[in-house]
Amino acid sequence: MENYQSDEHITQEQIELARYAKALSHPVRIYILKLLSEQACCYSGDLAEILPIARSTLSQHLKELKRAGLIKGTTRPPKIMYCLNEAAWKKTKKYFSDFLDI
Repeated sequence: MENYQSDEHITQEQIELARYAKALSHPVRIYILKLLSEQACCYSGDLAEILPIARSTLSQHLKELKRAGLIKGTTRPPKIMYCLNEAAWKKTKKYFSDFLDI
């Protein structure tokens, strides 16, 4: 995301909301978040079995969600376990709620 730190009109909350919105801009990512919200954690291999997409494509979606901070990945060789980042998800819900109440 561009550097808006010097722009007095753009708040940190707006920057974070835009980052979360970008991460949520694909239906597969929304599906992944839905799955992770319904269980404690999930291995990437399990997601690959559920989703009808290439593992490399799944990896890119997970990378985007992780970059936005919405999920956390823990390496347990040879697997990676993904969990919802509860603090970021709570913040995301608040930001969207505040924004949509404008």
